[in-house]
Amino acid sequence: MKSSHLSPRPIMLAAAALILAVASPLVATENDSTGQARNVVFLLVDDLGWADVGCNGSTFYETPNIDRLAASGMNFKQAYAAASVCSPTRASIMTGRHPVRVDITDWIPGERRGGNRGAKFKHVNDRDNLALDEVTLPEALKEHGYQTFFAGKWHLGGRGHWPTDQGFDINKGGWDFGSPHGGYYAPWTNPNLKAKHEGEYLTERLTEESIDFLEHRDRDKPFLLYLAYYNVHTPIQAYKKRIDHFKHKADKQISGPTPTEKEHQARTRLRQDHPPYASMVAAVDMSVGKVLEKLDELKLTDDTVVVFFSDNGGLSTRRGPGPTSNEPLRAGKGWLYEGGIREPTIIRAPGVTKPGSTCEVPVVSMDFFPTILDLLGLPLIPDRHADGMSLVPLLEGKGALPKRLLVWHYPHYHGSTWTPGAAIRDGNWKLIEFYHWGDVDLFNLADDPGEENDLSEKMPEKTHELREKLRQWQAQMGARMPEPIEKEQSAEGKKG
Repeated sequence: MKSSHLSPRPIMLAAAALILAVASPLVATENDSTGQARNVVFLLVDDLGWADVGCNGSTFYETPNIDRLAASGMNFKQAYAAASVCSPTRASIMTGRHPVRVDITDWIPGERRGGNRGAKFKHVNDRDNLALDEVTLPEALKEHGYQTFFAGKWHLGGRGHWPTDQGFDINKGGWDFGSPHGGYYAPWTNPNLKAKHEGEYLTERLTEESIDFLEHRDRDKPFLLYLAYYNVHTPIQAYKKRIDHFKHKADKQISGPTPTEKEHQARTRLRQDHPPYASMVAAVDMSVGKVLEKLDELKLTDDTVVVFFSDNGGLSTRRGPGPTSNEPLRAGKGWLYEGGIREPTIIRAPGVTKPGSTCEVPVVSMDFFPTILDLLGLPLIPDRHADGMSLVPLLEGKGALPKRLLVWHYPHYHGSTWTPGAAIRDGNWKLIEFYHWGDVDLFNLADDPGEENDLSEKMPEKTHELREKLRQWQAQMGARMPEPIEKEQSAEGKKG
């Protein structure tokens, strides 16, 4: 049973307002010098891999602005998305709740065509939108007087479940689709973002809208600016202002065919050498730079928490290799190997984070909700962000998090050729269970972050322990498990 049904939204929001009235004064105005950050800029990139940024080792892609952000805050080296695909992770950020708990475990609407040849399991039905009775981060902030702005990719439901139905005052470009409908160059077909001129580039426009909000917001109120890029999702279309640079760079620095390796039924790209993709990464970096510059110009930098994150791993692994490489991590988007779920993650919290610091503690996307509340000095709502923890002890460099399991539940077939499965991380041990193949992989990430050495046969007791922990978690959470296809139906499908 979904726990959201236990605490309807109106009751929860009223309770939050009551807590605020009792526990704290009205929000500070911009001129108050409390030493507490009061604003939030959340930068969410689509499909950006952990290794796609310079501060995590990329040398072919160029991300000077993102790297400078990392140098001014904390770079989390083992931060995870709650899922290896977009919609579940986005829901986890909005709610602080695991995708299983909000019943969104696949991208919306997912692989529902029934065209997965050789499928052994039926499609697992989950929600096609984020339930309106979930309390979202922008709704929680609005109860404390925040103005809330959204730009970019939403992908958490159709009309009636758009950003303005989930706590955002303003929505520029967020709607049903997860890819840029019509491409990155205008005229695109987006009901919430009309092009200004032919050939307008989507990322530039979303950046302009975000900057316009910063310039014209109500300066007596704090704000949440949530910029969710469509980049670097397919279609891979070169950013015209930077493509020639990366073509020349590839010609000068790269020789020979792109190396790949087999991953089950797919192939994984092992080298970053794709100029169009590199230009799209550069477009994101340009945007990050412009937003940070505007914060500086408006003297908001010392008053604003900035979060940089990606919703899943880079697209490296599919029937033909994807456009990027997540090396040294294994596989990519859609897969529960590290390349599919470990994300570039930076948090800059003025007065809290030490510039240029790094953190090796595993964290996950559900943690952003309570972390943001905590950094803003607002009361936590633990029965709502039930699966997240505040990262403030880590950001301060003074504390640790309680020990916990991290679990990924992806019981669906995916276009990357992923088949239904799940994964669990307990300390440095990680187990991946493949229901379709009927086997498991076991890794010690401390010794083997690239997941090259499967220990499941050498360590049967540890394998059994983690499988049991995974099953107990799934049972406790009421996770929807894939059901086998009837033999007759399966045979019939193979004939087709």
